[in-house]
Amino acid sequence: MTKKKSPKKGLPPQGDRPHMPGYGLPQSRRGLLSWRWAADRLRRSHNYWIITTRPDSAPHAMPVWGIWLDDRFYFSTGRDSRKARNLENNPRCVVCNELAEAAVIVEGTAVEVTDPALVQRLARPYHRKYRPWKLDANLGPIYEVRPRVAFGVLERTFPRSTTRWAFDRSVAELRHQLARRRVITPRVSPAKAVRAEREGR
Repeated sequence: MTKKKSPKKGLPPQGDRPHMPGYGLPQSRRGLLSWRWAADRLRRSHNYWIITTRPDSAPHAMPVWGIWLDDRFYFSTGRDSRKARNLENNPRCVVCNELAEAAVIVEGTAVEVTDPALVQRLARPYHRKYRPWKLDANLGPIYEVRPRVAFGVLERTFPRSTTRWAFDRSVAELRHQLARRRVITPRVSPAKAVRAEREGR
């Protein structure tokens, strides 16, 4: 459920065109946004939108603070908050950065972080970002949002730059496993690390 360490550079999701009939998106891959572009905006955003689903299927959106780390989004909330209760019933959610003119929309699944080592690791960047506030699991649950798909929409180059990134769950999980075991290092390429894992090295 939780991850202690992740690689600085792993296997980025591959960009492609989203299905948007009627918007005049190009057929080619030319002009697609890079995943670095998306990750930078998710990391730099001060505020985020989290969209969850109520038990009656009605949508619920609220702004939150959080951090984007190793291709995962982390945030905290009150145990009895509406979004926490929604996630308990349905863990699927959407996370958006704060700038609509350079929007990154992430669809994924939220799981509660219970590993003290991971909480400790998250605490430093969270405090640095939101000083004097601290990330404290005693005040409410901390969630990790694991992305399934993401979209990048840049207003000034729309529609030619509009991009969709799909996350391969098996590859994403392998990345975190390899990082935890320190298989991926600056001198070992992600592709070689994946082969090493599959070969049982």
